Amino acid sequence: MLDDDALRELLPRLRRFALWLIRDPASADDLVQASLEKALSRWAGKRAGGELRAWLFSILYRQFLDGQRRQRRQAALLALLGRQPEQDSPPPEQGLQAHATLAAFEQLPAEQRALLILVGVEGLSYAEAACTLDMPIGTVMSRLSRARKALRALEEGDTPGPRLRRQK
Repeated sequence: MLDDDALRELLPRLRRFALWLIRDPASADDLVQASLEKALSRWAGKRAGGELRAWLFSILYRQFLDGQRRQRRQAALLALLGRQPEQDSPPPEQGLQAHATLAAFEQLPAEQRALLILVGVEGLSYAEAACTLDMPIGTVMSRLSRARKALRALEEGDTPGPRLRRQK
């Protein structure tokens, strides 16, 4: 049974998650709307007793990934045609520690931002985050650890160099 109140309660969380993924309010609203449309159209296929919050975050994240793939294909097509895609303008300088943390957070890859938001802000358990992002719980734990380490390094002004793998 569709619970309107539960959906309405989750809207600000979904929008916040989308905003951190996309970094553009209008596009974030579009992503939330598209995700809710998809969720409502597939409501009958939702597992009974499944966590609504994790299910909606999972749909939103997959919609985001699909959009990223579309943008890469479009950029490749524009490059073939000799046109360059528009570049985003950098965020304004921020002086306070909170703003520095947010700026560092924005520099993290989308996957790391998603993990930090789902676990740190939205309060999903590791198991729920693993289900949402469709990855093993151990992978969530290790990637979350690396995301936290990268955020601390960026806050302190350390810019990590490229990681080289040792091959045998």
